Amino acid sequence: MFKRIQSIDDVVIEKIAKLHSPIKNKIMIAVSTSGNMGLVWFAICLPFLINPAWRATGANIVFGLCIAHLMGEIIIKHIVRRTRPCHNLKDEEQIINKPKYYSFPSGHTTASFSVLGVTMLRCSAPVVIAVFLLAVLIGFSRIYLRVHYLSDVVAGAFLGFLCGFASVSIFDYFLAMFI
Repeated sequence: MFKRIQSIDDVVIEKIAKLHSPIKNKIMIAVSTSGNMGLVWFAICLPFLINPAWRATGANIVFGLCIAHLMGEIIIKHIVRRTRPCHNLKDEEQIINKPKYYSFPSGHTTASFSVLGVTMLRCSAPVVIAVFLLAVLIGFSRIYLRVHYLSDVVAGAFLGFLCGFASVSIFDYFLAMFI
């Protein structure tokens, strides 16, 4: 089964590499960089945290990001220890610097979909659609830049959803205890 997944991952990486162009590379680098350390998501949280009516949603998004980071970056990556696709490339083939840490699951995607999970349960459709589009674009950028396989991104999306949904339940439970 793992060989089959790896063969699909390899085919996807090869097909997406055919899409590369200087302008697309710059766009994907910008998209991917926005997801570094959850930066774009923390920036999006600011209006939520500033507005008293939305503050709980903003705090829930931050809580979901914390759970996603713990599960993906601290626990799962160090258990699985999957090598990134970029480590199989020549330096001149690489578009961005090779990340130092493991590949599975994609941390950028996990963070993005944890925010999507929270906003799906807490926000109106326009917010959810905007978060969805950005989350998908960030996940795609990681494959495009050859720092993740498709299965890393799919697993990151699934884990992110779980973390986002779980964070809402946990957040509501503790909020009810203190109100």
